[in-house]
Amino acid sequence: MRQLAEALIYEGLVDCAVSWRGSKCRFEWRHDGGGMRCSGYIGAFGRIRIVPETIEHRESGQWQQATLGALLASTRVCPERHAQLAFELEQTLDFSIWNDSNLPPRPRRDLPFAQLDSAMDEGHPYHPCFKARTGFDVDDHAGYGPEAGNTFRLAWLAIAPERLHSAFPADEQGFWQQELGAETYSVLNARRARLSDNAGRFGLMPLHPWQWKALQESDLSRWLAEGSAGFLGHAGDRYTASQSVRTLFNHDHPQRANLKLPMNLVNSSAIRIVEPHSVCSAPTISRWLQGIVAGDPLFAERYPLTLLGEYAGTIADRDGPLAGQVAAIWREDVTGFLEPGEAAVPLNALMVLEEDGRPFVADWVDRYGLEAWLDKLVDTVVMPAWHLLVCHGIATEAHGQNLILIHRDGWPVRLAMRDFHDSVEYVPGFLRDPEIAPDFLTLNPAYRNAAPNEYYWMEHPKMLGELFVDCLFIYNLAEISHLLRHSYGLDEAGIWSDIGSRMRAHSLECGLADRQDALGLFQPRMRTESLLRRKLSPPGTECAHEIPNSLAA
Repeated sequence: MRQLAEALIYEGLVDCAVSWRGSKCRFEWRHDGGGMRCSGYIGAFGRIRIVPETIEHRESGQWQQATLGALLASTRVCPERHAQLAFELEQTLDFSIWNDSNLPPRPRRDLPFAQLDSAMDEGHPYHPCFKARTGFDVDDHAGYGPEAGNTFRLAWLAIAPERLHSAFPADEQGFWQQELGAETYSVLNARRARLSDNAGRFGLMPLHPWQWKALQESDLSRWLAEGSAGFLGHAGDRYTASQSVRTLFNHDHPQRANLKLPMNLVNSSAIRIVEPHSVCSAPTISRWLQGIVAGDPLFAERYPLTLLGEYAGTIADRDGPLAGQVAAIWREDVTGFLEPGEAAVPLNALMVLEEDGRPFVADWVDRYGLEAWLDKLVDTVVMPAWHLLVCHGIATEAHGQNLILIHRDGWPVRLAMRDFHDSVEYVPGFLRDPEIAPDFLTLNPAYRNAAPNEYYWMEHPKMLGELFVDCLFIYNLAEISHLLRHSYGLDEAGIWSDIGSRMRAHSLECGLADRQDALGLFQPRMRTESLLRRKLSPPGTECAHEIPNSLAA
């Protein structure tokens, strides 16, 4: 309810009046038959921060603690979208209650990376439908949700080659032997051979076991009946779900690839299939970005950055009815990049309180001091992402799940980024080295007649700046500054002013002031994406709102 109310006010979805009492605010809005009010304050980038248990509903002249139904009734949304939102909020609540009832509290600070990532059960820090997982029932949530940490084997298909598009780093047989190991490859090969006389030419395709069940009434059934695909059963290593649900960690061989598999479920605002165009583009994009980082000494000397490459992809029915529903992308695991004494945590772990009521980072702050530790964190997280943007002209979707902090006993060492296949943006004329950019027109026919801003290339550098600020700051590091304000009395305005100053100083030092200005990051006000409005609006609706820019202070 708190996140729903914050999003409604922040995005202007209710006509809210704000009254100030010192540094605290009262938010109040009217609706047919009553009114709503709550208390809190306005944080970095204008984010609304509501104090829990202060949301009240007035009915018949009396104020009382609000229910979810009353809060939903205060919004002006068409009945169909209202019903869908109500369902997803109730499902989020149900799955959260299941977690509280069935998963014993456990300390997370010392967990290995994969276990910690799966244990990040807080979900999206802003979007209220953070655990909706529409398509899951309770058994699916228990079996395939990351929180329970259950292991499962993948389902496997053999698919006729004319239905497949693949981008493998080696010959197909060598790739599968390397990825699966000799034993699993032999098992699948034998099962494939038993399908038919010509099945030996069919390509292998892993499926999430939930997706295999979800596709039983789809075109896949016709493929199986006509013999252009065959089911090979479940086989191979066991996997566990990451916090993104559809990306899986290899439980039996942890340093083997993370595997992204599409799932026909909806979480927060999106269906969690894989963008069809991105599957075979992913390896090319990763090689491009890794080449840029390797060729810039600043990333080695001052702002170390590790990019977890997506080095292989395969997709079935790329341009047909099953587009994006039967596919796989292989990504390097972060543990293979750790030096002795180093550990890794997803950046959104730094946003949370633990069961003892202290921040996840409390021991680190105690050890090094808030000022020194936070200064190093900004250097480690903000500056490499900023340099990639302002110098090289590339923005990534750098939210809390996609960034990994590599540290030594809590002292930040370097940043790792992941998940590039559909979350990279650039402006061709703003690239530092346009000659090495991927030739997307040759990678997929969909790119040849693409509308402006439809895929990776944008029209204006300001669009890159908006993505950068949205993902890295407004819905990411602003959560950390909010927590540190709450727990340690951090001056949020001061730290954000300092971050802006450091970014500008870097641009001046590197002769990038003109490029910085083109990004438009330091105007007093800027636009940010309206995440809840997008969920409640018809496709194609402009979903952005204007906010105060904390970097400009």
